[in-house]
Amino acid sequence: MKHQRLTRRLWIEAGLLELVENGAAALAAEPLARKLGTTKGSFYWHFKDVPAFQEAILTDWQSRAFSDVMADLVKEGTVEQRLRRFGTMILSDKHDPAFRAWAKTSPSVALAIAQIDAERLTYFTNLLRQLGVTNPGFAQSCLGALVGLPQLGDQADPASAFDTMIDLVLALK
Repeated sequence: MKHQRLTRRLWIEAGLLELVENGAAALAAEPLARKLGTTKGSFYWHFKDVPAFQEAILTDWQSRAFSDVMADLVKEGTVEQRLRRFGTMILSDKHDPAFRAWAKTSPSVALAIAQIDAERLTYFTNLLRQLGVTNPGFAQSCLGALVGLPQLGDQADPASAFDTMIDLVLALK
């Protein structure tokens, strides 16, 4: 049986998918190798051990999340457009809820989430200040809504609910 050779990048992408679909406990060499039609040797060629693989997945996602904030800083648009676009971007990150679930059992993941949330919160605070909204509770509420709304599952339309929240903030300014 011929086994597929995988790059480090492909292993990380497979790990991200596995995290979303089955949680952090599924981030193990042998079951992933079986799923990918390759050997554990391929895994260990790219990663010293499972914790190194998990760290690579976390680092990759954290880097992307930081890059998303930085990219949005330079995009054009009104403050309202930027608020809505930033919220949509966070809601579209299918990995975010999986990392938040993993953070409940992993201090290093919890730290990464805290760092990303701090950057996101700073961005929300700055956008809202441009509208004259200086109460930090509004920025915290925006981020909290983006984190919590997807947890409601089929009971909510997170994007619509977030837009309604921004409408309210704009009406109050």
